[in-house]
Amino acid sequence: QLAGRWFLVGVASRCSYLAEHSHQLEATAVTVTVLDGQSLAISTFRKLDGICWEIRQRYLPAQARGRFLLKGRGHGSKVDVVVGEMDPSSFAILYYQKGRSISVKLYGRSSQVSGTVMDKFEQHVRSVGLSEDVTYYFPTYGFCDSVDEFHILD
Repeated sequence: QLAGRWFLVGVASRCSYLAEHSHQLEATAVTVTVLDGQSLAISTFRKLDGICWEIRQRYLPAQARGRFLLKGRGHGSKVDVVVGEMDPSSFAILYYQKGRSISVKLYGRSSQVSGTVMDKFEQHVRSVGLSEDVTYYFPTYGFCDSVDEFHILD
């Protein structure tokens, strides 16, 4: 149900980098491919200094349906990913938890979602103790469609 192209609409997070650089947010698109029936290959397309990049990640299946594990490079850098709510045709709200910090992301099948979906996102954000002042919305234009082989980060 997660397979296909998504657009990052909003993020709620106490991440200090996000707070300091929120004025530089770039339109971000994600392509999800289901591998071996369970794990997910995630390709995130976004601009960095005006150049399109593709960031590739692999979400491994966790114990329960709708739960995944994203392993980082160092010790203790694993991220638990949980699908909070979704309608495969229009939106997905995902939780990302690393240690004690949690973020909520809203993805849409198009770069703009309905007011009803926005309300759902804001409810999920409040339910984990985050607020509007740490919620950031992404541009709805200027997406990258492709990158060359020199701009792929695995």
